[in-house]
Amino acid sequence: MTTQKWQSVASLEVMQKRARMLQSIRAFFAERDVLEVDTPSISAAAVTDRHIESFATTMQAQMFYLHTSPEYPMKRLLASAYPSIYQICKVYRREEQSIYHNPEFSMLEWYRLGFDYKQLMQEVSTLLAMLSAESLLKTQIQTVSYQQAFLQTVDIDPLNTSVENCRACCSRLQIEIPQGMAGDNLDEWLDWILTQAVAPAFNKNGFTVLYDYPASQCALASISADGRVAERFEIFYGELELANGFNELTDGAEQRKRFESDNKKRQLAGLDAMPVDENFLQALEAGFPKCAGVAIGLDRLLMVLTGKSTISEVLAFPFDRA
Repeated sequence: MTTQKWQSVASLEVMQKRARMLQSIRAFFAERDVLEVDTPSISAAAVTDRHIESFATTMQAQMFYLHTSPEYPMKRLLASAYPSIYQICKVYRREEQSIYHNPEFSMLEWYRLGFDYKQLMQEVSTLLAMLSAESLLKTQIQTVSYQQAFLQTVDIDPLNTSVENCRACCSRLQIEIPQGMAGDNLDEWLDWILTQAVAPAFNKNGFTVLYDYPASQCALASISADGRVAERFEIFYGELELANGFNELTDGAEQRKRFESDNKKRQLAGLDAMPVDENFLQALEAGFPKCAGVAIGLDRLLMVLTGKSTISEVLAFPFDRA
């Protein structure tokens, strides 16, 4: 029987499981004395990452943007002497609707004062294990460094390689090279190999924690003392990315440089430069505490917990029915 567009795509059972998942997450943080917060979804600033596009709107002749993450205002709270915090909210990214992406989706983000990224990796793993057990999902959680994963899977060292080696690796493994990949951006080549060969080799029925990315892929993370790796991690179920976490950068001047570098990359790619969040930068400059933070896509996590194959199956009204 075909459903009408006014009807929910997700079943009542799935929506009940979503409610239980959210209840369990809130109980998890209540037990650890982590404060739930609420921050604005709209801002005069936007994300500068050239791989993420914000939804824009105008009001009183000024441009505003729907947030792609609650990160910047949450960090402003931390700079205002808040304790460890978390938030469950809707976020918005201007990408095509697909089996794994809806332009509007649910995110869990939290920041732990006094934690480093490896302690946070363990806390995320504890949360995932708890939610999996509650859903009767039997799974394992494996931890591997970015360097180890590449060496084991494609036999190249991502911390000591070149574009030429990556191109040869693609040829050797018969990985099709997309148009636009003929350039000299090593990180693009590594990311392509990660998605095409490394991540597909992860345990299909388990979580993989991938950590210590190349320093050039630092995003908003701090860099190790030896300068070789970014102190960040991502979590996958099979090859599906679920979470991204960091030892958070505390240097406002360095963060400003990264935003400027991002905008230059955007312009080289033919994209508009985005207005940086000056309130966030001023918060960093005022004194930001050492902490670790992570964001998890809750709709994708619910897909895993309910055994669904598309994100639409866990949403009441996906984008094409909004």
